[in-house]
Amino acid sequence: MPVPRSLAALTGIALLGLASTACDEQALGTIDARNGVRPVETISNPSVDGCHRFRAGVTHVANYSQNDIILYPTADCTEPPGAASVYLPTQTSDQVVRSTGLWRSFTIVH
Repeated sequence: MPVPRSLAALTGIALLGLASTACDEQALGTIDARNGVRPVETISNPSVDGCHRFRAGVTHVANYSQNDIILYPTADCTEPPGAASVYLPTQTSDQVVRSTGLWRSFTIVH
């Protein structure tokens, strides 16, 4: 039995909607982190929700994702007294000044 064209079109539209919604839940691209010259990790397509921890403290972060990020010196994405977060736009990088400590986590701006 042939499927009516309207049903096939509606199914295609629904699948396209689901695919675009899934993309909204991720920051497409990578976040590269290193400590000095030693690579620590590369995070691909991180979720836009929640706090993301680096495996170890990092001195350099390169944001090659399609979203801006905020870097934190704490593992829980908070700013302790006397320390500040750093806003890192897409396609840029940041290197920690030795006196500010290491980056330990980040959130995605969406």
